[in-house]
Amino acid sequence: MSPWISGTRPENEKTKNGAPIPGVEFDGDTGFVYHLQTTVRTTYRSHSDVIWGCIYLILFVLYFVYFGFAMAHEKFGDEGSIRLLVCTILFLVGLCWHFLSKHIGHKLKLPEMPWEPERKEKLARIAYIALVVAVVLFIIIYIIAEVAVNTTENLISLTGLVFFVFMFSICSRNPAKIKWRPVFWGLVIQFFFALLILRWPFGYQAFLWLGARVSEFLAYSDKGAIFVFGEKYTDHFFAFKVLTVIVFFSTAVSVLYYIGVMQFIIRYLARFMSWSMGTSPTESLNAAGNIFIGQSEAPLLIRPFLNDMTNSELHAVLTGGFATIAGSVMAAYIAIDVPANHLLSASVMSAPAALAMSKLICPETEGSKSDPEKVYNMEQSPERNVIEAASNGASQSVKLIGNIAANLIAFIAVLEFINATLDWFGSRVGLEEPEFERLTFQFICSYVFYPVAVMMGVPVGSDCRKVGELIGIKTFLNEFVAYGELSTYVNNAKNLSWYEGLNGTSTNTLMWGQINHTGAWHYNKWDIVYEDINVTLTKGVLTDRAVVISTYALCGFSNIASMGIMLGALGAMAPTRKSDLSRLVVTAMIAGNVACFMTASIAGLFYEGNL
Repeated sequence: MSPWISGTRPENEKTKNGAPIPGVEFDGDTGFVYHLQTTVRTTYRSHSDVIWGCIYLILFVLYFVYFGFAMAHEKFGDEGSIRLLVCTILFLVGLCWHFLSKHIGHKLKLPEMPWEPERKEKLARIAYIALVVAVVLFIIIYIIAEVAVNTTENLISLTGLVFFVFMFSICSRNPAKIKWRPVFWGLVIQFFFALLILRWPFGYQAFLWLGARVSEFLAYSDKGAIFVFGEKYTDHFFAFKVLTVIVFFSTAVSVLYYIGVMQFIIRYLARFMSWSMGTSPTESLNAAGNIFIGQSEAPLLIRPFLNDMTNSELHAVLTGGFATIAGSVMAAYIAIDVPANHLLSASVMSAPAALAMSKLICPETEGSKSDPEKVYNMEQSPERNVIEAASNGASQSVKLIGNIAANLIAFIAVLEFINATLDWFGSRVGLEEPEFERLTFQFICSYVFYPVAVMMGVPVGSDCRKVGELIGIKTFLNEFVAYGELSTYVNNAKNLSWYEGLNGTSTNTLMWGQINHTGAWHYNKWDIVYEDINVTLTKGVLTDRAVVISTYALCGFSNIASMGIMLGALGAMAPTRKSDLSRLVVTAMIAGNVACFMTASIAGLFYEGNL
């Protein structure tokens, strides 16, 4: 291509270092093209804001012309039109918020009351106490009027909430310094969020709809998997179906970060938690980031401030990483049929719970040095365009996928070795089937964590042992293995429902011939055996209530392996705080686990029988 056409000028006798020599004129077509390019470029640079403003205005008008036709269409009222309406409302809210915060927000100030500082402080204290009393009364009245009357068995979950708070308060590093504001408001935020999702019909349906949309969105990853691995990619379900979902979701998150959506959501969630709970901007921003990104990525949001953070703030950062899961990993859990609506709500509810439990076990005794304006001024995405952002998101997922696959291979192998070893020791003293259950790691955990399952509200009986087993696997191995076990129970329940639905029907099969279905089945220990066909559901099923509580209890990276991950990531970001991090990491992991148990207890308190 000619240098004139490409926008550069050739070096010749009429130029010097690519710049025109004064008094020298260009003739011919090449001079005309160059001057035309220069004029267009100069005009664009001078009026770029106006040009892009016109483009955005035209696109805005065209979209709303389309939106008007779509709303007037005869299909209005179906799921698609509702989806379009919701997305449009969210877009307008975001647009208005951006405009107000950018052009008007800094000019708005609350009117100053002509009062003395002492009077202002006194009135503020009275208003705060009145608010606390009103909230406490509302919670007590609601629990008595709705929970105690309609679902009395749910009150068992209150014992979990009281027990965990009580134990953490007496085991605190400095009980006399505990500030109850973050603990109280952390639980209140969880309470109202659970009320919104589990008790309010509209809220429940909204999250059910949102979960379905997320599952639908993630299903598009199947097309990429088919192209790369072929039509039979589900023959290796976990490797080619579940892990490939992470690639697609990581790409989506990277694009959202590039266009600023992620920063917007995280920033204002952090501001809300800091305002309501009284936590510092750094720990609040990290907690908000943990809802969407991983335990080692969220601290990058506050990396410049890590070296100057107090021990209590560092403990909150560690606990936030242990109490939540990354969005990309959540996508993989959805792919293995863990309830999407409860996973979404658990991810959000665990963030304030992490701050509450952290401030209970490791209260703040120093003053935070962080400047809110500097903390909330989050960096923009370094990518130059949306294509680069999507590509980088996909590339970054490779390490995560490799890490998940390697850890699963290692931990499942270690679990099998531990079980074989324990089984051998048990067989030496007669603990063998069929008289006794095999002595395994899961068997031990089912009894060790049995009381925890009971206090969270799991129905007493075999369900408590199964949930205790899941908690043990999550804590000592990792949550991916635990959710894999939970998905077995979920799929078994679906299969059992299908089988019972065949009652009274007759089918002719190649394998079993003519079958007159009765839907009859029986237990063989924990396994369910179908009487009409030769099928056994290994490990049986969990009740819907136990599945929901387990979904919340397992929703966090709080396991022994994650302690090394957190120490490695934060130690590299803040080398001078390695010794402090090493001292804090064990209690932070325990606090992260208990934060998940608190979330599960609140879910158990408000559960009404819907999966």
